[in-house]
Amino acid sequence: MNRFTLSLLIAVLCIVSGAAVAQVSTPKYSNEFLNIGVGARALGMGNVQVAIADDATAGFWNPAGLVQLRNRYNIALMHSELFAGIAKNDFGSFAMPIDSSSALAVSVIRLGVDDIVDTRRLQNEYGYIQYDSIRFFSVADYAMLLSYARKSNLIEGLTLGVNAKIIYRNVGEFANAWGFGFDAGAQLRRGTWQFGVMAKDVTTTFTAWTHNVEALEETYQQTGNDLPESTAELTLPRLVLGAAKNFTFSDKITGILATDVDFTFDGRRNVLLKSDFASVDPHVGMELAYAQTVFVRGGLNNYQQFRNFDGGMSSKVQPNFGVGFQNNGLNIDLAMSRINGRDGNTANAAGLYSIIISLGYSFN
Repeated sequence: MNRFTLSLLIAVLCIVSGAAVAQVSTPKYSNEFLNIGVGARALGMGNVQVAIADDATAGFWNPAGLVQLRNRYNIALMHSELFAGIAKNDFGSFAMPIDSSSALAVSVIRLGVDDIVDTRRLQNEYGYIQYDSIRFFSVADYAMLLSYARKSNLIEGLTLGVNAKIIYRNVGEFANAWGFGFDAGAQLRRGTWQFGVMAKDVTTTFTAWTHNVEALEETYQQTGNDLPESTAELTLPRLVLGAAKNFTFSDKITGILATDVDFTFDGRRNVLLKSDFASVDPHVGMELAYAQTVFVRGGLNNYQQFRNFDGGMSSKVQPNFGVGFQNNGLNIDLAMSRINGRDGNTANAAGLYSIIISLGYSFN
């Protein structure tokens, strides 16, 4: 047994043993930070990537796409700010081919809210306010993905990939959690068509929580709530199917029209098609390229229904836009998503926009 396999086995045993002594739950949105998406190209196309991901971000979207890497060394970086900059979402990845038939990648994700004010000690025992007693803490979710991809020896154009992911979630000094899981994916190319499938958390993902009862005891006593117990979350599998068609309009102008369909099995969600067994959330994206140097992108995703003030029901989708530039291995991508769009009959008519910036560089 090599060192890497032994480390994975020890991690699995630790998580499973922690779950065995804790209360196990299957929340609907467990580890949902891993479904926000990474890379301005993808986010500008409405998170449509399962069939077309072919750069360092493929470790996140579909590890099978890593076989399509064009250069020896590939780096991808992304920074985005959500909810008017309150939450920061960062991503970094390094990918490289091992040989002509296989590739690997290491990716890191952080979604966090920093500098949250802790005022528990603001008032001293005499009732006086002490501003120098204010402390700050962060709430952050981390994930590291180890990805491996390989061409199939049986079917031409078929590539297969797998992720092993380690999850760490932290709520200041109050609680933290460790998790471990696997993803598996495949891509198939047939002429101008591309197909993909991605099974996230294919074996379910354990995330074991530990709470600092001493830090929480006084606050919970004042509110009359019960102190939290150590728990273990189970993240149920999510299946994503994708298809894309490539177009050639002229010698320099090309395009891609693609769609992904997400299937979740954790109960009824506010998506286009929903049931107690499964919910189905389709999204669509497109990309136009000039000389494979300048790119314009758009996409629609996140279909939801909501109730108006007059009691009627309305629906909305999230529009996404993006542009990109590529030259000599350098990729610069910018995307804009309206993450809180509203119509004129509801509050917050102005909406909130998220700006995503990502950089990529590949070289031999």
